[in-house]
Amino acid sequence: MALYSAAAAVLEGLERGDGGIKSLVYNSRFPHVRQLYALVSETLRYSSVLEKLLAGAALLRAEKKLPLPLAKVLVYDLLFGKGLKCGGRWKALARRHRARLEAELARLKVQQKVSRNEDLLAPVQAACPRACQVPRYVRVNTLKTCVDDAIDFFKRQGYSYLGKAASVEELRALSGKKFLLDLHLPELLVFPPETDFHDNLLYTSGHIILQDKASCLPAFLLSPAAGSHVIDACAAPGNKTSHLAAILKNKGQIFAFDVDTKRLATMNTMLMRAGVTGFQLAQKDFLTVDPRDPKYSKVTYILLDPSCSGSGMVNRVPREEAAPSAERLQALAGFQRKVLSHALSFPALQRLVYSTCSLHREENEDVVHAVLQEWGSAFRLVNAFPSWPCRGLAAFSGAESCLRASPADTLTHGFFVAVLERHGEGTAAPSSLPAAAEENPQHGEGMEPRAAPKRRKRKKQRVKE
Repeated sequence: MALYSAAAAVLEGLERGDGGIKSLVYNSRFPHVRQLYALVSETLRYSSVLEKLLAGAALLRAEKKLPLPLAKVLVYDLLFGKGLKCGGRWKALARRHRARLEAELARLKVQQKVSRNEDLLAPVQAACPRACQVPRYVRVNTLKTCVDDAIDFFKRQGYSYLGKAASVEELRALSGKKFLLDLHLPELLVFPPETDFHDNLLYTSGHIILQDKASCLPAFLLSPAAGSHVIDACAAPGNKTSHLAAILKNKGQIFAFDVDTKRLATMNTMLMRAGVTGFQLAQKDFLTVDPRDPKYSKVTYILLDPSCSGSGMVNRVPREEAAPSAERLQALAGFQRKVLSHALSFPALQRLVYSTCSLHREENEDVVHAVLQEWGSAFRLVNAFPSWPCRGLAAFSGAESCLRASPADTLTHGFFVAVLERHGEGTAAPSSLPAAAEENPQHGEGMEPRAAPKRRKRKKQRVKE
């Protein structure tokens, strides 16, 4: 049963946008990662077929306590995999419906005029695999090492360093054991998509974080000053939290919230491995946090990455994407508007970054527009990172100040980022960048990202092979 539960948990994490398949599998603590990875990958590959079988056999209607992700895993292994070699009571439950599921599978084959199971799969689009494949991004954890030392380490492992990238096309052309420094983010190294670092010493020791480039944008654009108090409102699995800590240089205080106990436990382990200090984790719904609590009286920065449809996540597994229903999008957008408005109510707040891994306007530009209208002139959008090529959809005047990312245009997961600053009467309305960004100019209104660090030797926990 542990295998099926672990696989279902990975599928749920993918839907929430917690990360890619590899990171979720390796962070699952399941002892047989190859077995788990194969089961998740194949279940995803057959996802649209499984949904048709479950609907046709009315399995979820008959078994109301059976969650959809677990149902997909069980039915995949029952009909297309190894025939449920484990599973306990769930195995017995699935086998009770075997005849109906097999009959539905046979009907589906007749309907589509195919004889093999694999022929039920939608053909993989030939244009996307290489053209839209996302590289392996590696964020150097500056709490433990520096970019120069990480580069030197990889060079000693046989990788060829090609310098700083000048264009997205250079990232797209990477192959073999070659790597580049990213053209936008100064602590980000870029490797070919197939590169795996989960067993690499730098990863296991917390010196590098495997984090998609688009996922690095929120903390990078928030740019809290060292010593600041920061809230990470929907924090797990913690990559953005560790990035915030690196920007703060572990000087300040981070309040991180998440409602899931297991996710917080995993996050705590990851943050400790990354050398993060000065953080408080709370198993709490951010909407229940009182902005007037004296504990948060010095919070001037908030990073808000709420639950979303996850429609921008690239999982590197060919499958037919099912668009979320209009009802689900409406429900998500309602929650997102509520949580964004709540975040803006913290009295000392000066700067907030709102981000999602969604492609849908309803969860992005529409949410930001609605909340800005609700708050009147108290907050404004910042035209952050002007050189970023993809801007917000023209849903309202000023939407071009927002950022978008996509596999085709930026070689990242699909993402949306908006930067909001306080600009109300009687406040210290920022007509320029916060002090942190002025001291370290990298991404404010009218500002370009900071230059790549000069090569220099530093004695910060250098890792030896």
